[in-house]
Amino acid sequence: MSSFLSRRRVLATGAGAALGVGALGATGTPAAAASSAGSHPAAGAEETRTLDELYQAALAEGGKLVIYSGGDIDSQGDGIRNGFAARFPEIDLKVVVDSSKFHDVRVDNQFATDTLVPDVVQLQTLQDFTRWKGQGRLLSYKPAGFSKVYDALKDPHGAWTAVAVIGFSYSYNVAAVGADVPKSPLDLIDPKWKGQIASSYPNDDDAVLYLFKLYVEHYGWDWAARFAAQDVQFARGTYTPGLAVSSGQKALGVGGSGSLVAPSTAASRWAVAEGHPFMAWGQRVAILKQGRNTTAAKLYLNWQLSTAQQQNAFNGWSVRTDVTPAGGLKPIWKYPNANLDGFPRFMADRAEVERWKQTFALYFGEVKGDPSPGWLGLHPGA
Repeated sequence: MSSFLSRRRVLATGAGAALGVGALGATGTPAAAASSAGSHPAAGAEETRTLDELYQAALAEGGKLVIYSGGDIDSQGDGIRNGFAARFPEIDLKVVVDSSKFHDVRVDNQFATDTLVPDVVQLQTLQDFTRWKGQGRLLSYKPAGFSKVYDALKDPHGAWTAVAVIGFSYSYNVAAVGADVPKSPLDLIDPKWKGQIASSYPNDDDAVLYLFKLYVEHYGWDWAARFAAQDVQFARGTYTPGLAVSSGQKALGVGGSGSLVAPSTAASRWAVAEGHPFMAWGQRVAILKQGRNTTAAKLYLNWQLSTAQQQNAFNGWSVRTDVTPAGGLKPIWKYPNANLDGFPRFMADRAEVERWKQTFALYFGEVKGDPSPGWLGLHPGA
């Protein structure tokens, strides 16, 4: 599952550019909360130490940090690796990128065997954060700027907070479609595009699954039947539709992330049609109580939520209410067709998720191929 995260700095600019973990850490500019001479925040209060103070405290702790981050391929972690290293060069950072649905059960198994590796989890599997909070696995912590995070994108007690907005929709290659730009997801079932569509499997990634669920609920099951007749190139990994479209291999892509503020010169465009569904969510991040590098984990959360980082989100959307989106966009929570509240509810009902997966398998076939991140085993990053 993708995460976040850029969840891609990007494999390709414009439509369907894979977001994943990369874009979540693409800039390294410092931002600081008001200093309090290095003191720890009071219980329930926001962090008051500056990034530099947290940095020094993290070095005194041992200077290490391990993040398990949802994504499709390892290079999607480069944005975090490079951005964090530029700002905090003495921290030994490991970012392990894998599908969120593999990371979460990996962490559960590490809990069960007392072999926990990560300090931070940054995943698309939103239901896990509620479950882990209930199990007492997550550290209640409010980084600087926590009060400015949109309420639906954070746990009120600080058990987790979203650090990035990720959206899934459809995309198109500018040259391939010419003047025949698709106006909505309904155009994806036009027979003229048969053989010219790439899609990630909806029965492999829960975010893509939710997008297809929204399409069916909006257009009816006939949409799914006609889409299945389009000779679609399905692949594992939510970066694959954007890659196929931006490279000119396919004209249209479905089930990938991208940006509405991509350069006008981009070969491909990621699209959202007014009055038609797309989906977006906040990529959640939490500090594990049993992690060995708690201060470095706090440093990471403060860095990601800093105004400088949030202003440089590749798709223009921030989780903070005091950061104006780029390119004239509205905050993501002001797009009712983004279904921002619906995805967490969907993810929480695993029986419903399974029914939708198996139903779409009837239409589109079973998932084929190895997972795009490969097989990382039980303890990557150890």
